[in-house]
Amino acid sequence: MKCLILAAGYATRLYPLTENFPKPLLDVGGKTILDWLVDDIHTAGLVDEFVVISNHKFAHHFDKWAATKAMKVTVVDDGTDSNETRLGAVKDIQFAIDKLGLDDDMLVIAGDNVLDFSLTKFLRYAKEKNTSCIMRYYEHEEKKLTKCGVVEIDENDRIVSMEEKPAEPKSHWCCPPFYYYTKTDAKLVAKGIEAGCGTDAPGSYIAWLCTQTPVFAMEMPGKRFDVGNLESYNKIKEEYKGIAVD
Repeated sequence: MKCLILAAGYATRLYPLTENFPKPLLDVGGKTILDWLVDDIHTAGLVDEFVVISNHKFAHHFDKWAATKAMKVTVVDDGTDSNETRLGAVKDIQFAIDKLGLDDDMLVIAGDNVLDFSLTKFLRYAKEKNTSCIMRYYEHEEKKLTKCGVVEIDENDRIVSMEEKPAEPKSHWCCPPFYYYTKTDAKLVAKGIEAGCGTDAPGSYIAWLCTQTPVFAMEMPGKRFDVGNLESYNKIKEEYKGIAVD
C-alpha cells in the first residue's frame, strides 16, 4: 500500500508563519504534524512507501524532512509556485500516480491534520470491507457543514451520497480528509476528473466514486485537529496530547 500525503497547499491563512514554510512541518507537541501522521501509520506495517505531494515552493523543505525518516518517503514536486496556480487536491493525486507509475491500494491523507487516535483502526476497517472507504464524524453546527464534505449513509455504513461544501447539507455526517482507495478505484481517478468531479477538495473524487462503486464510511473513533489559521494552531499546540494508546 502507498500513502499519499496532500501537502501542496500554501496555507495563506497562517501567514506570516507559513509564507516560506509548509504547514505540515509545523511543530505540534514536540513533533511535526507529518511526523505524528507518518509514524503512526508506519506502525501498521501495511504501507511500503509514503509519497508527499508538494508544490515547488516548499518541496526542498519536505526533501530535508524525508531524509530524517527511516521508512521510504518520496517527495513529488507538482511544479506550482503560488496559491493561484495550484492544481487542486484531486489533480495532485493523479499527478503523483502518473509521475511515479503507482499501481497499488492507497491511503490518501491531508498533511495538515493531527488526530488523537491511531489511523491503523481505519486501515483495519478498510481491509475488512475490502472496498474504498472514508471516515465520518457528527457535526452539530449547520454552518460548519457547509464548509466540508457531507455524506449520507445507509444502515450498513455505505455512502448513499456525498457533497463537498453543500449549500443545503443532507445530513450531519462530515468527512475528514482521510481516504482509502482500493487498487482498482485508484485507477479511476483520471476517469473521475474527466467526468467532471471537482478537483480542489480531495473529497470530490469520493463524491463521484460512490456513484460508481460501493464506498463505506467508518465513524471516526476520536478527534481531529485541523490547523486552519493562527488562532487554531495556537489552540492545538496547547490542547493536543498525542495519540491515545488503546
